[in-house]
Amino acid sequence: MARAGLGPGWRCLFANDFDPRKAAAYRANWGGAEMRVGDIHDLTAGDLPAAGPAGAACDLAWASFPCQDLSLAGGGAGLGGTRSGAFWGFWSLMAGLRDDGRPPRLLVLENVGGALTARGGADFEALCGALERLGYAFGALTLDAVHFLPQSRPRVFFVAAREEAAAGLHGPGPQAWTVSDGLRRAQARLPGSLARHWRWWRLPEPGPRSRSLADILQDSPNDAAWHAPEQTSRLLDLMTPAHRAKVAAAQAAGRRVVGTLYRRTRPDGSGARAQRAEVRFDGVAGCLRTASGGSSRQTILLVEGERIRSRLLSAREAARLMGLPDSYQLPAGYTDAYHLAGDGLAVPVVAHLREHLLEPLLGLGRPMQPAIAAE
Repeated sequence: MARAGLGPGWRCLFANDFDPRKAAAYRANWGGAEMRVGDIHDLTAGDLPAAGPAGAACDLAWASFPCQDLSLAGGGAGLGGTRSGAFWGFWSLMAGLRDDGRPPRLLVLENVGGALTARGGADFEALCGALERLGYAFGALTLDAVHFLPQSRPRVFFVAAREEAAAGLHGPGPQAWTVSDGLRRAQARLPGSLARHWRWWRLPEPGPRSRSLADILQDSPNDAAWHAPEQTSRLLDLMTPAHRAKVAAAQAAGRRVVGTLYRRTRPDGSGARAQRAEVRFDGVAGCLRTASGGSSRQTILLVEGERIRSRLLSAREAARLMGLPDSYQLPAGYTDAYHLAGDGLAVPVVAHLREHLLEPLLGLGRPMQPAIAAE
């Protein structure tokens, strides 16, 4: 999805993923010559091709590394965990390219908001320190896909550049729409040795979002049949009074209202925990997750007066929520397709970064050079 967002002006020289199912989806859409399946820790800089004659450096290396050890749902291992620790494999590759005299001109790291707070902020400082040791100036942005797509999906993007940015690409302070309070606090805790290399990158705010949740729905998806009435009733029974009131308001609206629902485990008021169904009717889907069980899959709730129906979000609808076109080939199985979407990048967010920051950092008007993508 990084490749989709970068667009046809970029050429990918190398891609890597540990998951053969994701690699198969990549090959189905892009071809497979540059895809290497395996653990990033097993790669060396020698595996990464040069961008041109005489060992030319590539323009960009992109790393969307696993988030589980950084997320609230993870075990708190942070960058020392077996999954999110894949970042250090990527870092070793970049250090190898530097030592070969061909460091990428730009680096992008993408992860969840937990990257700002994991281990009390120590992992954020470690990421910044790692970029500084590679010889980059760096900054971060917190971008929510909701500005572009009907999905609430905040993510952190570190952008690092080896060359000084042109005027206007960074400023003396943060922008409101690209910097969360968590990022402000994390940056304020950086020691002076790292703060000197920090850049507050600037992006134009996008225009109004053109699509709502209702616009991406399929009429009758073959992989997400409507639930039996009893299943819908069970979901309604899992709601607290506040969420049942949302449903009642949707029923009273006098029109077709589309919402999304997740099942979550919440305190039940007696010291125990209970499963709850939480619904939203704001025209936006909740953040897609990687599907590992029924509660991790998002449910569509369709309210038409007294009639209420429910079903799982289809795989194609999940792909649309990530900004993928319907021509994008998804894995055949529902779980694999939904997992691919839930673990991916919002394509228009990448495109916005590419157009307004990455390409200007490389120099507007010149032909784009090859990129390396590592996911």
